[in-house]
Amino acid sequence: YFTLVNHVSQDTCFILYLEEKATIPSEYSDLHLHSKGFLPEIEVQDFPIRGKAVYLRIKRRRWEDPSTGQTYSRDWSLVATGTRITAEFGAFLKELLR
Repeated sequence: YFTLVNHVSQDTCFILYLEEKATIPSEYSDLHLHSKGFLPEIEVQDFPIRGKAVYLRIKRRRWEDPSTGQTYSRDWSLVATGTRITAEFGAFLKELLR
């Protein structure tokens, strides 16, 4: 769902910059949408890796229906009580930071 566009390794933390891919959300597949850039970037603190804090700087896409002017975005629950990363995403992060 996201493309890693940059990463920074500092003494105390890792910062990963992610942008949502230009794939129309499945919940809006019946609409003719165009990407209209990004919503403001958000920062999410994730689980530490190798004793360093991990920050995800995420840019989510904004979509527009040109016939109505209505805007849409994918329904993400990026920060939720009790949320855990998937094993696949954890493996991706470990490989990236080797």
